[in-house]
Amino acid sequence: MDEQKKGIGRGELIALIVSSCIGTGIFGITSDVAAAAAPGPALLAWIFVGIGFLMLVLSLNNLSEKRPDLTSGIFSYAGAGFGPLGEFISGWSYWLSAWLGNIAFATMLMSSIGTFFPTFKGGQNLPSIIIAIIFCWLLTILVNNGVESASFVNMIGTICKVLPLVIFIIMMVVCFKAGMFTADFWGRVANNASRGTTTGSVWEQMKGTLMTLIWVFIGVEGASVMASRAKSLTAAREASLISFGLLVVIYVLISILPYGALTRAELAGMGQPAIGHVLQATVGSWGSILINVGLIISTIVSWLSWTMLPAETTMLVADDKVMPKIWGKVNAKKAPTTSLMITAVLQTIFLFSLLFTDKAYEFAYSLCSAAILFSYLFVGLYQMKYSSAHQEWGQFTIGLLSAAFMFACMFLAGWQEVLLVSISFIPGFYIYYLACKENDRKVTTAEKWTMALILILSIIAIWLVANGTIAIS
Repeated sequence: MDEQKKGIGRGELIALIVSSCIGTGIFGITSDVAAAAAPGPALLAWIFVGIGFLMLVLSLNNLSEKRPDLTSGIFSYAGAGFGPLGEFISGWSYWLSAWLGNIAFATMLMSSIGTFFPTFKGGQNLPSIIIAIIFCWLLTILVNNGVESASFVNMIGTICKVLPLVIFIIMMVVCFKAGMFTADFWGRVANNASRGTTTGSVWEQMKGTLMTLIWVFIGVEGASVMASRAKSLTAAREASLISFGLLVVIYVLISILPYGALTRAELAGMGQPAIGHVLQATVGSWGSILINVGLIISTIVSWLSWTMLPAETTMLVADDKVMPKIWGKVNAKKAPTTSLMITAVLQTIFLFSLLFTDKAYEFAYSLCSAAILFSYLFVGLYQMKYSSAHQEWGQFTIGLLSAAFMFACMFLAGWQEVLLVSISFIPGFYIYYLACKENDRKVTTAEKWTMALILILSIIAIWLVANGTIAIS
């Protein structure tokens, strides 16, 4: 029986889920997709990624219903299925992804401000980085004082996210030219490499878009958390699926419609935020101003929420005793001060490193996307394990497809970024060892072999960076 309870209605829940998933990535997606693929391969990539993330959403819905006792976020599924080290790897990856996402926020924010103040143009010069660091610490201090949940702030952010996107879609429909859209539908015409586009087979073009498409779906795991607040289980499941469908439609329209307004080379050459530059080229400067004002407000609000996310992650994992308890220690305002400060310091260091990379925004979101694949992978694997134990073979297949999709993304598109992420486990496993020691738990033989394998990958990554095989600029 689908018991009714007090909670959020289906419509409200859909709005919450869509708002939480739409971040800065959608404002830059047009140029990143165009640089990698023509319209045809881009559409096929969306189908591939859409099916993969649908399997993840279905897995999360199933597990949140079957295992409501697992309350420590998606990393608790890794712990339930694969022990303390599994939960640590999932939680550490999620934490890493969360604060790397803030680096992408910083570069996009400063690029938008650069539209009005040329000193910050491009978003990765020294003045931009200094202002971004000030923002980082200001938001950290605000969250440390317990202001991260102001509803009116989230409402402002939602309006500033959605309104410019709706106007952009309308303008692209008005400017759409079918002949331009189909002129090089499969990307077979040789492109001028200096304009930022690449050629290759349809499959190669699809692969080139994967990390970008994954980036805009980060946050979709929040659907299962929000769905638990619904009035009924039916409303929760319906809201999760409807909101996911809406997100796919919005993402596809914003990334594909511009192919009918500008050439692929023009789209690929756009600076960030790309949709602001697209509107400037098609309707004039007012379009760019509208997008950038909305993006600035939206980014600050999103950055505020995502400042708390990495700290909350370590707090939950520390509560499960797979990180030292100091990472979960909270102040009088219920904010995990130590974790917040560690994360802010790391973000500050990483922001300075952006002086040495040509594509700071793309580099940050690629690492962010690669890191979260580990957490998503564990969801699919636990869905398989749980469903197999209960002989739910339909759910097992969903978990299998979800896990296979995450593996495919790791090996086909993000293997270099995955190797770079493995380097973070060098200090990470020491922190895990400290947690084991603190809780009088021995590191098992299986855990030692797993850590050894990942550390070997990290050594390989360092060697590949040193000899130039993996470029970070």
